[in-house]
Amino acid sequence: MNIIAVIPARMGSSRYPGKPLADILGMPMLGHVALRTAMSKTLKGTYIATCDQEIMDFAQGIGIPAIMTSDTHNRCTDRTAEAVLKIEQETGCKVDIVVMVQGDEPMTTPEMIDAAVKPMLEDPSVNVVNLMADIPSVEDFENPNEVKVVVNLKNEALYFSREPVPSRKKGVDQVPMKKQVCIIPFRRDYLMHYNALPETPLEIIESVDMMRILEHGDKVLMVPTCARTLSVDTPEDRVAVEAAMRADPLLKAYLK
Repeated sequence: MNIIAVIPARMGSSRYPGKPLADILGMPMLGHVALRTAMSKTLKGTYIATCDQEIMDFAQGIGIPAIMTSDTHNRCTDRTAEAVLKIEQETGCKVDIVVMVQGDEPMTTPEMIDAAVKPMLEDPSVNVVNLMADIPSVEDFENPNEVKVVVNLKNEALYFSREPVPSRKKGVDQVPMKKQVCIIPFRRDYLMHYNALPETPLEIIESVDMMRILEHGDKVLMVPTCARTLSVDTPEDRVAVEAAMRADPLLKAYLK
């Protein structure tokens, strides 16, 4: 099975311009994401998808193939889909599963990639998977930069929000506090189907791509991970991630 990872990245982040190349322990953040993703033995290839020549040049320098995409994409899924089509054209080989890995997840591990893909290898009816992790504090639960998820008893997503859901304001303090971890495998044909669908009202309101799937009546399987993950949305997050990664044993595999 042809399984690849695509890491969409652009320099023009509204919240943190230049974020992909922000330094973490002597390497741009995007380098950590790409090199750690590429360690997964589940993958046949890892690619960066971007609209910025600066990122293309960086990818070449670390030996990760990069795909130049349009600068008009508003969603990471759009950029990923364009990259998949170009990769297929270049390689002459159709992709079966594409793992979309956000470029602001520098604590990604190859085990996380493998865990996200596993349900799709076991069950051909699973079209989309997200990882999810426990949120360690109420402060993080209330942080709008963290995408929260509520699931049913089968770990299928019921709702995604940047607001703290489920509510803690009804006299119940102990609620499941779960966050989306942006390692998202799609079956290739389902990604193309998804991108052909119009944006949906709750997707726009919540600014969460996965809501489009739920609003159209499809399923997103959430896979729990115990891995410690911190994404980078602000310069303050970068400092926190850098501190958390100092003792990370994976660094020895790629930092010289």
